[in-house]
Amino acid sequence: MSLASNPLLRSRVLPAFSEITPSDIEPALDHLLARNRKNIDTLLQQLKKEKEVDEFLATTFLSSMEQWDDDLEKFWAPVSHLNAVCNSEALRDAYTVCLPKLTEYATQMGQNKPLYEAYKRLAEGKYYTTLTPAQQQAINNTLRDFRLSGIALDEGKQRRFGEIKQRLAQLSTDYSNNVLDATQGWNKHILDASELDGVPDTALQLYRQAAQAKGLEGYVVSLDIPSYLPLMQYCHNAQLREQMYLAYTTRASELGPNAGEWDNSALMDEMLVLRHELSTLLGYADYAERSLVTKMASTPVEVLDFLEDLLQKSKSVAEQEYRELQKYAATQAQQTLHAWDIPYYSEKLRMEKYAISQEELRPYFPVDTVVAGMFEVVKRLFDISVEEVNDFDRWHDDVRLFKLIKNDEVVAKFYLDLFAREHKRGGAWMADCRVRRVLPDGQIQLPVAFLTCNFTAPTAELPSLLTHNEVTTLFHEFGHGLHHMLTTVDCAAVSGINGVPWDAVELPSQFLENWCWEKEAIPLISSHYQSGEVLPQSMLDKMLAAKHFQAGMLMMRQLEFALFDMRLHTGNAPEKTVNIQRLLDQVREQVAVYPVPQFNRFQHSFSHIFAGGYAAGYYSYKWAEVLSADAFSCFEEEGIFNRATGERFLREILQRGGSADPMTMFINFRSRKPSTDALLRHSGIVDKPVAT
Repeated sequence: MSLASNPLLRSRVLPAFSEITPSDIEPALDHLLARNRKNIDTLLQQLKKEKEVDEFLATTFLSSMEQWDDDLEKFWAPVSHLNAVCNSEALRDAYTVCLPKLTEYATQMGQNKPLYEAYKRLAEGKYYTTLTPAQQQAINNTLRDFRLSGIALDEGKQRRFGEIKQRLAQLSTDYSNNVLDATQGWNKHILDASELDGVPDTALQLYRQAAQAKGLEGYVVSLDIPSYLPLMQYCHNAQLREQMYLAYTTRASELGPNAGEWDNSALMDEMLVLRHELSTLLGYADYAERSLVTKMASTPVEVLDFLEDLLQKSKSVAEQEYRELQKYAATQAQQTLHAWDIPYYSEKLRMEKYAISQEELRPYFPVDTVVAGMFEVVKRLFDISVEEVNDFDRWHDDVRLFKLIKNDEVVAKFYLDLFAREHKRGGAWMADCRVRRVLPDGQIQLPVAFLTCNFTAPTAELPSLLTHNEVTTLFHEFGHGLHHMLTTVDCAAVSGINGVPWDAVELPSQFLENWCWEKEAIPLISSHYQSGEVLPQSMLDKMLAAKHFQAGMLMMRQLEFALFDMRLHTGNAPEKTVNIQRLLDQVREQVAVYPVPQFNRFQHSFSHIFAGGYAAGYYSYKWAEVLSADAFSCFEEEGIFNRATGERFLREILQRGGSADPMTMFINFRSRKPSTDALLRHSGIVDKPVAT
């Protein structure tokens, strides 16, 4: 294929996924990077000849840089997405070859002093005040990012900075690949159905389908969450639960059934050393300090104080919950609770206390009903309609495409990829496909999002039925999507989720989850797949009563992850001999309310901080949860579907993207600073009696 006919280089409203082949990717990237470098050099040369430099910077320079950056983003977005949802050896190889080139380009641009001086001149020039607030914010962010890219370093240190960035990008990719390979590299074939006693029919059908796909009789269970979780919660076979737990918690480590095969140990050690060196090159004490430059929180001490305050207010509740679980297990002749017993007996206790389980709720949440109901919630809140598009280029038959409409105009589109399958990364996420911005011809480029989940796929006998936990996951990711898609900011660098501090970006996603629990919204998102009956009030009452079941234990789990992450990246330079496990054990001594087996290697698959951008930032979930809980409390006061309140949230939060300070935006919406009271109340922490 000639370069001119490479589908990745064609200008399209939406990507042509069916035309993308791994062999096209590297040549297209090489072409784009070479073109961008040449264009930027030409632009900087032209700048020297301009008589009206300030005017040129505010017009031609600014629009040209945005155009070329966006061209690169639109090229890489579908490639990166396919690598996550249709992973193959050829695609992975192409992705891996390209990643260092992108990293090198980003480092070069970040250390391009003439480019830096141009932005600096723009910020200090007479036309700066004529720019929109969004453009000004984008320029300020760009100057900050230049500093974080080592613009002030001497040549030798800049070279070392670039080497570190290259290596960290490769380590992150290797880590992620190891987790994916380790997850898919283990499964268990079961012929005797009695070994799976207690497992719900929905999961059994999934296991049978997995076996059939491999040409086997019986059942196949795997480490993908839709397969793993039901077994851990419902299977009576403690030995099988233990086997599954061992395989899951030792993924990509030196232990377990695939010990050492995809071991992330050395990668983590090297990442920590390089992150610290990178930070000290820039003049920061450690990686945590460097990470917080782009976040709402100002110092690692502030973050640690925030987390430890939540810990102090929540731990006694979690300890009380665990004692209750121990007492219950003892009544079931289980005197010692092992880690693989906790989900099982927790589910049994939940059933005894509230007579409700996630599996009981599944029949009332067929995925099509939930999706349609979610769209109706958004319509009532923000006057946004969602319509499906049937004719489009997709990467898998399961994928759907929708458009968002406000005031009779299409404002955005999004892809929805809901079901777990082989060669698809686990978890749920939202990612950019296109960002809103003004094109050279004055037209608006509409935002496009990828929304990805890993729910149980429909079978020959059943439609896809969601647990209520999965319903909240879907709402969460759609909240991210709305943040990206409903922006009215026309400057790409701060449009949608771009430019939003990491610890504020979870606000819209966590915020939207609240409607999954509201009695006014439940009739919109529930309908029994056989009878069509809406979730009965009696079941809703039980579900609401059980909402805060083991909320303290869940809080401890999140605080454990966040404290481990922040402490891992705070303090003196780690050596290659640093014992990551020992640090995690120390955090668990402070936080955990039940013992964790010594073989547990959670950190080896903690992709959030080693491959997902959350390094020294995992606390962001709790930080943003304070914002989202307090924001939702405004709807509790003014009406769950109060249109005026919804329009205010749309105007002050969703539409403004990263164009302003998030605390200012929150205060504009809430008329005051956020408080932790709503979070503790919504989590059920403050209403629970504290053990003495």
